[in-house]
Amino acid sequence: MTLANYFASLARYHVWATERLIGSNLAGLSEADWHRECGLYFRSVHRTVNHLLVTDDIWFARFAEGRSLRLPLDTELHADRGEACQALGQAVQRWSPWLAEQAPERFDGDLAYTRNNGDAVRIPFAPALGHVFNHATHHRGQLSAALTAMARPGPELDWVYLLQQEAKSS
Repeated sequence: MTLANYFASLARYHVWATERLIGSNLAGLSEADWHRECGLYFRSVHRTVNHLLVTDDIWFARFAEGRSLRLPLDTELHADRGEACQALGQAVQRWSPWLAEQAPERFDGDLAYTRNNGDAVRIPFAPALGHVFNHATHHRGQLSAALTAMARPGPELDWVYLLQQEAKSS
C-alpha cells in the first residue's frame, strides 16, 4: 500500500468515525450533559467537539492552504451544539478530496508552519499528517468514554470495522 492510499483510508475513517460519534450519540445528549464537566482534557463534550473542529481547521490550513492559523486550542467556534456538530462533520470531509490531489512524492517531503506561539516548525509531512488523524482518534475516544460514563452507549469506532465494511462492499 502506498502512503497516498494509506492516508486516503485514514481520511475515510476520519469521516466515518466522526459521523458515527455525532449521529448516534452526541446528537441525543441533553444540554446539561453536552456542557457537563466530565473530566476530559477540554472538560466537556461541548468544549472537546469545539477543540476537534479548531484543530482540524488549523491542520487543514497548514497542509492544504499553506497558512498557519493562530487560534487558541480551546477556542469556542460554535456555541450551538447543532452548528458545532455540523461544522465538524463538514470539516472532516475536506481531507479526502485534498489527499486525492497530492503527488506521491509529497508524502516524502516536509511541512513548514508557524505554531500558535510564533515558532517556525519544519517536520516530516507524512508523520505530521498521521498526527492529524491520530489526534482526532484520541479525542473521539475521550468523547466515547464520556458517553459511557453518562450511561450512554458509545459507538464502535475501531478503524478495523470500517475496513471490514469496505471489504464486504468491494
